[in-house]
Parts: sequence; C-alpha cells; structure tokens
Amino acid sequence: MDTGLLILRLLVGLLVAGHGVQKVSSHLGGRGLAGGTEEFRADGFRGGALTALAAGGGQIGSGLLLAAGLLTPLAATGVIGVMTVALTVKWRHGLWVQNDGYEYPLVLIGTAAALAATGPGTRSLDAALGLTPYPPWWAALALAAGLGSGLLTRLLLHRPAPAAPHAAAPDGR
Repeated sequence: MDTGLLILRLLVGLLVAGHGVQKVSSHLGGRGLAGGTEEFRADGFRGGALTALAAGGGQIGSGLLLAAGLLTPLAATGVIGVMTVALTVKWRHGLWVQNDGYEYPLVLIGTAAALAATGPGTRSLDAALGLTPYPPWWAALALAAGLGSGLLTRLLLHRPAPAAPHAAAPDGR
C-alpha cells in the first residue's frame, strides 16, 4: 500500500506543481507570466498577473508538498482549492475532457481528497517527522476548506459575462 501511495502522491503532486510552473514561467511548455495572465483574463478573472502568480504559486506549493507527503492535509486543501477553480471554469463544457470539460480537475480533487483521507503512507516526510497518522476529521476539513476556498475565489475574482446586446424589434423598438 505504501508504494501505491508514493506513486500516487508523486504523480499527482508533480503534475499539479508542473501545471503551476506553466502558469508563471516558460518552463514545461508554459507561456510565461504574461501567458498565465492572459489565460486568467480570457477565463473572465480579475487580477491579472497577481491572480496568475497566486494560482501558479498555489499549484507549485501544494503539488510539491503533496509529492513529498509533507503536511498532507494542507497540501490536499491547496490542490482541491486550485482545482475547484479550474472545475468552475470548465463546468459549462460538461464532464468530458475532449470537450474541454471538468473531468481532469475532478480527478485531481478526488485524488487529493483520497490522499487526505488515507494519509501519505510511511514513505513520506509526514511519517519521517512523526506527523502521521492524521485524525480522520482532517480529510473532511481539507475537502471543505479546499472546495470553499476555490468557490470563494471564483466568487470574488470572476467577472460576470457581459450581457448580450438586445436585438431591436423589426419595427426599430
């Protein structure tokens, strides 16, 4: 079981961290901070570069913590939070990723929640530092705080779509 948890933590944690690197730099195929800023603006978010830096930094930090198995509930909270924002962006496209849907963010949210529930395993920094096992309520807290922070971010930083202009009636009214 510990080998499985290690593989899962490394895979998901490093992918989330890599996704964050892409938001703020030209490494790993990213378009730099300007590209990350443009992406957030295109998705209707306020804040420009600061939003891209916060999202990228959150993904890098929570992804690396998750990969290392360090402060696992906190790491899971961060992953759940940033991926909840991504899920809200993709929601209108439906579930499946081939339609630009929210399938991938949902898998990452579920995986982070599962790791918060199971703990990072014995091959982790949490175990080496004697921080495990975490009480079961940490998983519920990580899920609630992650979902809540992601939804709050969406609420505070997302601009509503502009109203469509009204077409004039045939008689010009």
